[in-house]
Amino acid sequence: MQQHKLYINGEYTESNGSEWIDVLNPATEEVISQIPKGTEDDVNRAVKAAFEAQKGWELTPNIERGKIVRKLGDRIEENRATFIDLLQEEQGKDYELASGEVDLAIDYFRYMSEWARRIEGEIVPSDRKNENIFIYKKPIGVVAGIVPWNFPVFILARKVATSLVTGNTLVLKPSQQTPNTAMEFTKIIDSMDEIPKGVYNVVTGTGSEIGNRLASHPNVHMVTMTGSVPAGTKVMEAAAQNITKVNLELGGKAPAIVTANADLDVAAESITTSRLANNGQACTNAERVYVHESVADELLAKLRHKFESVTMGNPRENKEADVGPLVSKDRLEEVESMVKEAIEAGAKVEIGGERGDLDKGYFYKPTILTNVNHDMQIIQEEIFGPVIPVTTFKTLDEAIEKGNDTDYGLSSSVYTEDMNEAMRVVNELKFGETFVNRENFEAVQGYHAGMKKSGLGGADGKHGMEDFLVTQVVYMQYKDDKK
Repeated sequence: MQQHKLYINGEYTESNGSEWIDVLNPATEEVISQIPKGTEDDVNRAVKAAFEAQKGWELTPNIERGKIVRKLGDRIEENRATFIDLLQEEQGKDYELASGEVDLAIDYFRYMSEWARRIEGEIVPSDRKNENIFIYKKPIGVVAGIVPWNFPVFILARKVATSLVTGNTLVLKPSQQTPNTAMEFTKIIDSMDEIPKGVYNVVTGTGSEIGNRLASHPNVHMVTMTGSVPAGTKVMEAAAQNITKVNLELGGKAPAIVTANADLDVAAESITTSRLANNGQACTNAERVYVHESVADELLAKLRHKFESVTMGNPRENKEADVGPLVSKDRLEEVESMVKEAIEAGAKVEIGGERGDLDKGYFYKPTILTNVNHDMQIIQEEIFGPVIPVTTFKTLDEAIEKGNDTDYGLSSSVYTEDMNEAMRVVNELKFGETFVNRENFEAVQGYHAGMKKSGLGGADGKHGMEDFLVTQVVYMQYKDDKK
């Protein structure tokens, strides 16, 4: 069993603490590695290294930084099989999604490298004679990147590629549940002489200690975190001490609205994919279905058929398994508790509603619930598991109103062949993303951002890249020597 080290200022180093955190395989419940439970002093050392390295890294020509970022993607591709295997082992992802996540991370590094020559400022007219106004886009400084457990390779790419190409340095905190892929990526960083010491650093440990210290550190200039609303709230509170910029992608409670004019085969297929991707453990997963009462029975029959055909198993032993385990015992118990509470409140189990039949691992059967009402916890709170509540509506007004009646505002979807209906739903839903007649998953060139409690700022594309920059305005006067 491997015991990892921290990575600070270009070197592997021991933590100043003496405690270790076990990393489990959620399909077998076996300990597969250990990480140091980092300390405040470890964070201070990492931030100091990043702060000092940033001065030189910012002056590196953009195109050179872009080449390095692209090479990082190439190196992941060279080790693609290793990353897929580690991802399946530590997170329990099925093979298709694990390989897709690694490929998306590769693509993200390559895509973001192309922005190296596209970081542009502006020149605007002045109100004064003999003056120009220059608007510069500059690196923000030291970035703290807090990576979640549910997409530990792709979201690492989001934070690392964007930080480095824009001239920032980084202190990365991987999830304590899925750190092995981050440590494998760190081997790539360590092997590349063209990356100066201190540009990339890794400190492992708990969010309450490492994450909060990073967010409150006076020499951290931006915190980019993907995680839960409670964790994001703590990061904002800590960052407020120094007015540190925060970039947060938090929870979601995505509604899927299916109108009477929907292609029900498309809706059933897309909702199944959107609910069961990563075993329901994604902020963008479809979390609740509102279907017009006239087509509810037909859609439910199609959904039930889709859910019945899903196979479950240890993804490292069975590449054909559609879903693996939930990430932890705590997550399994939370999903189980939410379903039990819904049943006690009157919900009906159409399929599933219990743990998986395997001897070991944190498995829960894909579940459909009906006879749910809008006030139930299962409708109001993020499930983060393979459970979908389905309820009906009479009018599109009702569906939109209920869809918007949530503290979250990340993803949403609508299924209809009527373009007028589609446009109305798109215009009236209050979510950062709306998917029309397709599954919930974003593109690297788009913009992934939430409203309300789902976060601040965003990722991907031009706008995601610009979130890692600050603006400097220069008022340049010059002398007019003409007589």
